[in-house]
Amino acid sequence: MSHWYQTLFTNYARTYDNERFTQGTLQEVEFIEKMIAGDRTRTILDIGCGTGRHAIEFARRGYTVTGIDLSPSQIQRAREKADEAGVQVDFAVADARHLQYDEAFDVAIMLCEGGFSLMETDEMNFAILTNAVMALKPRGVFIFTTLNALYPLTHSTEQFMAENIVEGQSSGHHFDFMTFRDHSAFSCADDDGQMRTMACNERYYAPSEITWMLKTLQCRNIRIWGCDCGDFQENKPLTGDHFEMLVLAEKGW
Repeated sequence: MSHWYQTLFTNYARTYDNERFTQGTLQEVEFIEKMIAGDRTRTILDIGCGTGRHAIEFARRGYTVTGIDLSPSQIQRAREKADEAGVQVDFAVADARHLQYDEAFDVAIMLCEGGFSLMETDEMNFAILTNAVMALKPRGVFIFTTLNALYPLTHSTEQFMAENIVEGQSSGHHFDFMTFRDHSAFSCADDDGQMRTMACNERYYAPSEITWMLKTLQCRNIRIWGCDCGDFQENKPLTGDHFEMLVLAEKGW
């Protein structure tokens, strides 16, 4: 039986590329380049790469990039887009909960949730963080975004979704204060125009939780900022008005 996130990203690649939250790729890549001092000798792992929008842009700039995603259809589209762009990216279908990379990359990115926070248990989400850090060389840089638990404490997630999703409709939100999980129904059309409805379950994280988990994984220099798609900024204070948080950490040595 497929989980909701597997169902969503089956035959959804072209629709995904038109979503509002995917339109800020250039600025997001430029921000990450700044955070790694523009060193194009660094190898990059893009976890939950989707259709490859960040991976392909990094490859255009001369980086060596590997992109992994759980969805075969997303990876197929990513390969097509890389061919169209004339760049080489090592795309592979893989489950971030079970990666086997060991100190293989200088940088790991996991953007637009990238699988993390979508899993159905906290243990699965933690496994993704663990594997991302394991994939980094000592002093490697880990940059990711995740859902901000401060937001649903003061805002309506249903209103946010209604205002920000281009294709589809999200409804029936129930935020569980004991688990920090939002349960909802999401309906959308796939690339063939067929409507699907999925029971979604997403985990929102408090910044203190993220800090604790990363410290447990021997990360250091942890920084957390407010996150707006297409407007990544250093030193943007995280508040309850940010739907996501932007996290940067360095692997210990």
